[in-house]
Amino acid sequence: MVLDEPWAALSGASGAALACCFVAAAVALRWSSHRPARGAVARARQRQQAALETMDKAAQRFRLQEPSLNPKAILELPLESLAQKLQDEELSLESVLCSYLEEALKKLKKTERGLLYGVPISLKDTYDCKGHDSTCGLAQFLEKPAAKDGVIVKALKAQGAIPLVKTNIPQTLLSFYCSNPIYGRTLNPLNLKKTPGGSSGSEGVMLAQGGFILGMGSNIAGSIRIPASFCGVCGFRTTGYRLSYSGIASAVKGKKSVTTVAGPMARDVESLVLCMRALLSEDMHRLDPTVPFMPFREEVYSSNQPLRIGYCESDGFTQPTPSMARAMRLTSRLLQDAGHQVIPFSIPRVEYAVEHLFVGGLFADGGATLLEKIEGDIVDLCIKTMINTLRLPDPLKCFSAYILKYIDPRPSQKLKEIRGMG
Repeated sequence: MVLDEPWAALSGASGAALACCFVAAAVALRWSSHRPARGAVARARQRQQAALETMDKAAQRFRLQEPSLNPKAILELPLESLAQKLQDEELSLESVLCSYLEEALKKLKKTERGLLYGVPISLKDTYDCKGHDSTCGLAQFLEKPAAKDGVIVKALKAQGAIPLVKTNIPQTLLSFYCSNPIYGRTLNPLNLKKTPGGSSGSEGVMLAQGGFILGMGSNIAGSIRIPASFCGVCGFRTTGYRLSYSGIASAVKGKKSVTTVAGPMARDVESLVLCMRALLSEDMHRLDPTVPFMPFREEVYSSNQPLRIGYCESDGFTQPTPSMARAMRLTSRLLQDAGHQVIPFSIPRVEYAVEHLFVGGLFADGGATLLEKIEGDIVDLCIKTMINTLRLPDPLKCFSAYILKYIDPRPSQKLKEIRGMG
């Protein structure tokens, strides 16, 4: 009874309070006793990560020294044979070390979770996926599945992403519509009487409809930006050569005057940022050494320092719609209100860029390559005018260019560029 009395007095709220104090004290004691261990664990993990990075760099360095190395043959050797071949200098120390380093890293990396771990993504038709066609909407490219994944697909998979679908495009990609004779026409989900834009049109549709949360498009003259605008989603046209273009199909290759680029599309800007973080990794440079190793600059993105941003309401060649001009002015004002320096500018020699660099570069051979790709195919309505123009005999092109010069100079100049008279 004597022992029970103190505890009886601590019933109800006071008892609960005391119990909480005991629990808190126990947790604090346990935490303080574990603090040295937690610190040691954190430091050990940092050392492990640093060691793995060192191993990875060493493996890459050895691989560059011996590009023809066949690790499988080395890994299959029993110890006695391996030791003998090293003694006889049939195998170099570097080749053996590289083989085992690469294999160890593979096993370790399988347990890592990339930035896009488990995220299902969509890919524009043109991205090579092993075992699947990259058609560009052309019958010639059917039943010719890719032998391997393209570089960007490999990089996305290395970050844990799961490519699930390839999306529709306009035939040859050279259209702001989204239709081809193979898979038909894609409509704008916001208005079925309208186009979703092109050439990454179906990427815009999938995102707008909630079918996917992240996709990859490509852009030369608006093929990411136009679908993003038409479908109400976000898209990012990367700088030329910032991402690899190896393993992305094209109806006309070799366009150097205007660079075609790959870029992400998503429902919000933050998703584009995460995708770029994932893509701008060592994997990108390792898979395609022509891509400069310039990781995502987190210190710039996260900085609160004011930026200096240039903008233009019109490119000086085409007239923007009132809504687009209004959007540019609104964006400019919001950026200024946020403390950034916004500077209007005009694009120099825009007619030269459009007519000579773009049209002239695209049809530098008079359209012969494109006509070869379309030969025997059904020509989709979205590119019929372009194909019919390319098929005109050269004398007729010259005559039409001469007549149009006095009626509408721009089509006249395009005909001259196609004919090589510009």
